[in-house]
Amino acid sequence: MSWEERTTFLSTVFISLMLSSVCGSHPRSARFMSSTSVSGSASSKTIRRVSDIAAEVAGYSDVAKQIIELAVFGAAQKRSYKRLADFTDTIGSRVSGSHSLDMAIKYMYNAMTQDGLDVHLEPVKIPHWVRGKESAEMILPRTKSLAILGLGSSVGTPPEGIEAEVLVVQSFEELKRRASKAAGRIVVFNQPFVSYGETVAYRAFGASEAAKVGAVATLVRSVTPFSINSPHTGWQDYEDGVKRIPTACITVEDAELMCRMAQRGQKIVVRLTMEAKTLPDADSFNTVAEIRGWQYPDQVVLLSGHLDSWDVGQGAMDDGGGAMISWEALSLIKDLGLRPRRTLRAVLWTAEEQGGVGAQQYFNLHKVNISNFDLVMESDLGTFTPVALQFTGSDAARQVMEEVVKLLAPMNTTKLETNGEGTDISPWMQAGVPGASLHVADSRYFWFHHSEGDTMTVQDPRDMDLCSALWAVVAYVVADLQDMLPR
Repeated sequence: MSWEERTTFLSTVFISLMLSSVCGSHPRSARFMSSTSVSGSASSKTIRRVSDIAAEVAGYSDVAKQIIELAVFGAAQKRSYKRLADFTDTIGSRVSGSHSLDMAIKYMYNAMTQDGLDVHLEPVKIPHWVRGKESAEMILPRTKSLAILGLGSSVGTPPEGIEAEVLVVQSFEELKRRASKAAGRIVVFNQPFVSYGETVAYRAFGASEAAKVGAVATLVRSVTPFSINSPHTGWQDYEDGVKRIPTACITVEDAELMCRMAQRGQKIVVRLTMEAKTLPDADSFNTVAEIRGWQYPDQVVLLSGHLDSWDVGQGAMDDGGGAMISWEALSLIKDLGLRPRRTLRAVLWTAEEQGGVGAQQYFNLHKVNISNFDLVMESDLGTFTPVALQFTGSDAARQVMEEVVKLLAPMNTTKLETNGEGTDISPWMQAGVPGASLHVADSRYFWFHHSEGDTMTVQDPRDMDLCSALWAVVAYVVADLQDMLPR
């Protein structure tokens, strides 16, 4: 559906819902009605409770429509996109431990403060890996420059580099079968892309698996379903007790090229040079902005994205968009003069790309108050057209959230899916706190993920408006309900 068609559809649905709710009540009066209008003949407390919740949540339909109208059609239209463009164009990429990440945190602190939000910084220690200069060249069977991106935490090569014959494999199983041929070689993994969750194991563990059989370095096919000769970076993990060897990603095209050459029986030689090194952990911050609750300020609905990125591209999609819609959600609520019962807290995490380092330290600091965390939300798979809300929680909490997403009818996004996800909120969900994530039309996400292609060109302002509206409606309504979500 084109945006023009979608706008017409949204406008029509919005107007019809407005007309149908002329006699609707304010959420406060809806709560009063819900406590008095339930039939005394209900067969069980559970049925009465579900009916109470449905009536209470339905009372927020007018507020939800106001938020959607402001974000998608009103004065805030395209605001989150413009904020993201200003931020990424000014700061650029923001890898953990870098000066640019420090600048990004200061930028967001000042911007959200000027927006009238209550902002503070919470200190954390984060990894500081530096890429340095790097290059790779195929020497045999012909000369060819190879585009590479060293993987996070990789060690460097000796100053003169490593020149060695290549062993191409397509799986860990093939590496084990051909282990006798790996000693002294550069192992090239040409694994096919199945899914990110499955295929990323080669990026994460390829170096250690190759080192176990004597390889001197690894080159890993980028974890992406689509490539225009662009490598994709990411974090990798060395196994304790295994020799650490240099590792980098190469393009899909070059991995397939060397695979074809190897299948022909041609000898392949590559020269690899990497200056990568790991420095002592750096000081950094999680950036926190709030709208304090009027009745239960110590109870929190947390919405989030991560502020750091890799050192390529602009980090616009991963995860500038998630950070911006979390800020924008608070802005929309503030602009409408709304103040929920509980505190709305936007957290822009630091060092997510290194394994959720900033978020884990935040959890360690705040878990003493875990019973006060009502819902944790994270957007880290792009801010394309929203499709659904993903949710992890008890059956009773799911019943509440199923009612909440009905309020998104003007956006035609009323689906509640299972399995809320996110590196940064996973500690909370594992501890039993309900969690939610944004499901978007993300078929192109891994095209640009961790590559030079992650720029503002990937972003669409109207999609970001819709994501911001969804984020704001869900966060506000849950924060303003009489009761916290059941555990």
